[in-house]
Amino acid sequence: MQRVKPRILLSWSSGKDSAWALHVLRQSNEWDIVGLVTTVNTAFGRVSMHGVREDLLEQQAQAAGLPLWKVPIPYPCPNEVYESAMRDLIRRAKDDGITHFAFGDIFLQDVRDYRERQLAGTGITPVFPLWGTDTRMLAQQMIAGGLRAVLTCVDSRQIPASLIAHEFDIMLLQQLPPSADPCGENGEYHTFCYDGPMLACSIPVQTGEVVERDGFVYVDVLALFQR
Repeated sequence: MQRVKPRILLSWSSGKDSAWALHVLRQSNEWDIVGLVTTVNTAFGRVSMHGVREDLLEQQAQAAGLPLWKVPIPYPCPNEVYESAMRDLIRRAKDDGITHFAFGDIFLQDVRDYRERQLAGTGITPVFPLWGTDTRMLAQQMIAGGLRAVLTCVDSRQIPASLIAHEFDIMLLQQLPPSADPCGENGEYHTFCYDGPMLACSIPVQTGEVVERDGFVYVDVLALFQR
């Protein structure tokens, strides 16, 4: 008799870590992955923090072969508004028979603790497929494994602003200052993943306007070919 796999959602930022987490979950063959959860800033129509346009997010999900579970949030977004939106998401997930929720966090214990507190008592168990992996080794593994991404957001207080729009590659790792985490786990940078083993096809993109906001530098990533 075939074992019924637990139904799991994946927190999806559009970046490399969540993309690699999807790859790891699929390789384990332990889960029925039923959707990608993304918070979308309704004021700008973009992925929160990463600044990626919704149309690219939708192309990603299509390439990953999974439905998007969008969580709309305002800008600015008070914490209580965010938590209310996530409670609504959890109720929907439970109604759909989902028992687990995966995250691409690697080592930030306070972030993991927060996620565990938010899910405590809900009947949905958090899963951290990348947790505890050495980040330099992980970054190199992603690159060697065929993941391709572009830097969409840079914290110019931590790494040079000139790295905006840089490819996530070995050259980038060499240019990061010693104080920076190779995977940007401390918020040094965020990415958009446009190719890799978790996607059925590559998403051709080009970079556009660069803007600075509150110490963060963003580049507009555009689909090279409009659908």
